[in-house]
Amino acid sequence: MTGTRQVRPDASTRTTLDKAADENFPVAPFFLPRAWRDDLMAVYGYARLVDDIGDGDLAPGGADARHLGLAPEQADDRLAMLDAFEDDLGRVFATDPGTDLGADPRADFDSAPGAGPGVDARRDGDGPRHPLLRALVPTVHRCSLTPGPFLALIAANRQDQFTGRYETYDELAAYCELSANPVGRLVLGITGTTSPERVRLSDAICTALQIVEHLQDIPEDLARDRIYLPAEDMKRFGVTEADLAEPEGGAPVRDLVAFEAERARLLLDEGTPLVGSVHGRLRLLLAGFVAGGRAALDAIAAAGHDVLPGPPGPTTRGLIRELGAVLRRAGREG
Repeated sequence: MTGTRQVRPDASTRTTLDKAADENFPVAPFFLPRAWRDDLMAVYGYARLVDDIGDGDLAPGGADARHLGLAPEQADDRLAMLDAFEDDLGRVFATDPGTDLGADPRADFDSAPGAGPGVDARRDGDGPRHPLLRALVPTVHRCSLTPGPFLALIAANRQDQFTGRYETYDELAAYCELSANPVGRLVLGITGTTSPERVRLSDAICTALQIVEHLQDIPEDLARDRIYLPAEDMKRFGVTEADLAEPEGGAPVRDLVAFEAERARLLLDEGTPLVGSVHGRLRLLLAGFVAGGRAALDAIAAAGHDVLPGPPGPTTRGLIRELGAVLRRAGREG
């Protein structure tokens, strides 16, 4: 099974994994055991790639399409890419955990004998085609992860291709159940700490973090013809879509952002007891997730809740301050 770790990334894969540095919270910090770091990065690579497919934000050149057995020009066909990605996920769960996947995944399929454009020279029985899914195989088997959370992330990105507006908060929360909550459940699975109550608390944290990201990315999402602000809330505050396209937010937009930010903060407070329910380095990791969300909310508030000029990001000082606050609360509740 050691060979399954020898997955050498190509340029497109490195581009995907490098995005971990842009998150509001550390994805796989140094203080965790090496096995956890590997597993968290494997799950992050999966989640990041499926989001990049859904957003049309893949590395240029069509390498991801070739990895998935498609022609390079199909890289822009998001639904075809998501279908191929789901097929490759099936190979993750069908692969025997003892299979040696150490062969270089950067192999140029187009140059393989008999392989035309978009044709993967590997047999399906050899495991997943994409390097990031090949890296996921040992994590899935060692941690006994199930397909459900992975499939939910694909479903969220399929939904993005057809749904760009949400009428109510409940509709948005249902989307977060697909797009965000599965990640927290996978973290619990990797660390062997899953329980019904922890899943409930994790879901609150993940939904909050998704709302925070939506607030930071309002202009970027609007450019993709998506608005992750409930229409009922926009109507309540007198905000139109045209208002969201302005270079700066007027008072109604800022009031709306403040309202949604408070909703996220309350969800973070609701989920914070999760941190106190675990111990050691896992407590520090989960505290980092919560602190990252709180620090991002602080940054939004410091910008006067005007997110339209650009996404306000958490500062290192703010993150450390919030981390201390979360850990102190966890110490009292743990």
